[in-house]
Amino acid sequence: MDLQKEFWIKNMVCGRCLKVIKQELEGFGVIVLSLELGKLVVEASNKTEHEIIDNVTKVLHSNGFEIVQSEEEMLVEKIKIILIELLTELPLHLKMNTSEHLASSLYKDYKILSRLFSKNENTTIEKYFIKLKIEKVKELIQLKQYSFSDVAFMLDYSSINHLSGQFKEMEGMSMTDYKNSKDWKRNFYDEII
Repeated sequence: MDLQKEFWIKNMVCGRCLKVIKQELEGFGVIVLSLELGKLVVEASNKTEHEIIDNVTKVLHSNGFEIVQSEEEMLVEKIKIILIELLTELPLHLKMNTSEHLASSLYKDYKILSRLFSKNENTTIEKYFIKLKIEKVKELIQLKQYSFSDVAFMLDYSSINHLSGQFKEMEGMSMTDYKNSKDWKRNFYDEII
């Protein structure tokens, strides 16, 4: 009999490891039914639940990920994934503010989400989202296809001055200095907190 098991994965908020994790799990005889950011569904013939959990844990740990142990952690991971997915389609023009978007997506009061996120990640949702947006700014600067005004528009900043101020505060240099730098440093989304 095939045993199905669902896992929520901490810090899997970018697509770079999905293929590797799938290949490694299949090497253990675990079939991946679904693998998306933060969520994994597997099944295995002739394996106990304990063996499946052990195999999944080994593969995830070897790739720098952890299984979410509580509902609180799962909710925090869902918040991260929703915010990252917002930045995949530009221009970013939310029809509602971020707090309303999260609350409606997760069917929870934003105050609860905010408190939970801050408790688990030692930062606010707003600061986390700003960090994500700044990483997207760095990516867009490196592409050399957009002016700073275009970048500000694409990321829904009220003005280029607002974006410039946040960039300098987060990176310790202006966008122009970053653009002219030979040492472009960026962080993977799963490394941001």
